Amino acid sequence: MPEIRSDADVLLAILNSTPVVDGQPADELADPAAAREWLRDLGGRGTRGEREQVRAVRSALQAVVRGAQPPATLAPLMAGVSLEPEVTDAGITWRPNVPADRDLAVRAVLTWDALAKESPGRLRPCANDECQLFLHDRSKTNTARWCSMAVCGNRMKARRHYQRGRG
Repeated sequence: MPEIRSDADVLLAILNSTPVVDGQPADELADPAAAREWLRDLGGRGTRGEREQVRAVRSALQAVVRGAQPPATLAPLMAGVSLEPEVTDAGITWRPNVPADRDLAVRAVLTWDALAKESPGRLRPCANDECQLFLHDRSKTNTARWCSMAVCGNRMKARRHYQRGRG
């Protein structure tokens, strides 16, 4: 049975699908066959259309989260989206009414919006300038700076230590 991921985890996976590997930018969605499996692992269908939609949303969301573009950049990506209520004993939930190939991308934008409203500033780029990844700070104090303490945090701390020793 595949791992069930929260929408926040799916958003973070999409944002982090362009890592820097051995100093070179990489793209998890560049290879169509690998992208198909990657999208399916996130709960998508793995189609070419879905891949194109997710790549477009990823690019726009990365720019918005980095502060390089305003949130209005996302408006064209949400064109034609409507929400339908689903009423259950637990209450009402709203589901996007979009073609299947757009579902994963639209969910990512809706999740970004929810995080921006419910926990502003907690979705942000890694503080390591050489890293292209993002983090969702779930700490009580909202002080996380690195996508990974073991990788980026350790590198940055070692770099500062080295510079202090030289100065």
